[in-house]
Amino acid sequence: MNVIEVSGLTKSFGGRKVVDDVTLQVAAGEIVGFLGPNGSGKTTTIRMICGLLSPDEGSGEVLGFDVISDSLRIKNQVGYMTQKFSFYEDLTIAENLTFVARLYRLRPVRDYVDKTLDDLGLTSRRNQLAGTLSGGWKQRLALAACIMHEPRLLLLDEPTAGVDPKARREFWDEIHRLAANGLTVLVSTHYMDEAERCHRISYISYGRMIATGTVDEVVKGSGLVTFVVRGAGLERVAAELHGVPGVEQVAPFGSSLHVVGSDAHALEKALQPFAQRPGYSVGRGETSLEDVFIKFMSDSSDNMAGAA
Repeated sequence: MNVIEVSGLTKSFGGRKVVDDVTLQVAAGEIVGFLGPNGSGKTTTIRMICGLLSPDEGSGEVLGFDVISDSLRIKNQVGYMTQKFSFYEDLTIAENLTFVARLYRLRPVRDYVDKTLDDLGLTSRRNQLAGTLSGGWKQRLALAACIMHEPRLLLLDEPTAGVDPKARREFWDEIHRLAANGLTVLVSTHYMDEAERCHRISYISYGRMIATGTVDEVVKGSGLVTFVVRGAGLERVAAELHGVPGVEQVAPFGSSLHVVGSDAHALEKALQPFAQRPGYSVGRGETSLEDVFIKFMSDSSDNMAGAA
C-alpha cells in the first residue's frame, strides 16, 4: 500500500514553474530520500503533499485522502519538520511540547508530553529554554513535536542541516526505529551518506523528477564510469584532465583523484597517458551517489534562471 501516491503535481509562483509534473510514490513503512539542489522544488513538493499548498495541476492521495479536497485530514495525520527551527525559544522544551499537544487537542496533555520527552531522551532537559539548546537538541525537540500526535506520515525538510555528525547519526537511528514501527518517512537531504540510509531515493532537479529507485539502481541507471588515479602532484593532473574529451568530472579524494565520465572508452583513452607515467596508477573505481548528483545538476537547466 502506498501512503503517498501523487502524479502530475505542478506549482507556479510569479509565472514560473517551481514544480513541474512531479509523480511520487512512497510505500507504508518506507524511508524515501528526496534529493535535489537548492531551489529544485523539494520544499514546495513536500508542502503540497502535506496539504499546506494546493497544486495548480495534478492529483493523488496521501494516507488515502485526496490531496486537493482532503487537505485538512492529511494535515492531522502528518508530522512536518521544517528546515528552520520553528518553536518558541523563550519557552522550555516541556512548554513547547505542551503548546503543540494543545494544538492537536491531545488529552491528557501532561501524559502525552511526558511520554514524548521520555521517548526522545529529553526528560532531563524538560525545563531548559529552547533558545539555549544546541543544534542537535533543537532538532530532537522539533522531531518530538512532530511525532507527539502519532502521525502516520513524517515529512522532514533537510532536518540535519548544521547538526554535528554524532547528532545526525542518532537522529537517523531514531528515524529507522520509527519506520520499523510502521511510520512512513519522506526526507529531503543534501547529505549523500544520509541518502544512502534511505530505502529508496527520488531526485528532483529544478522542478522535474529525474530519477527514482534504490541507491544502487539510481547509480547504475546514471551510466557513469569512474576511474581512480593515484600518484604525486594530483593537482596538476586534475588541471590537465579538465576539458579533455570523455572527462566529465574530476574530484580529489584524499591521496587519489576520481575521474568520471559516461563513455568508458573515451575515458580510458583520456587516462591512458597518465597510466603510462612513472609513479602513477589508474584503475577502475566505484561510482558514488555524489558523482550521480553532480551529473544530474550539470545536465539540468535552472528553471529560475533570469528571474528578477
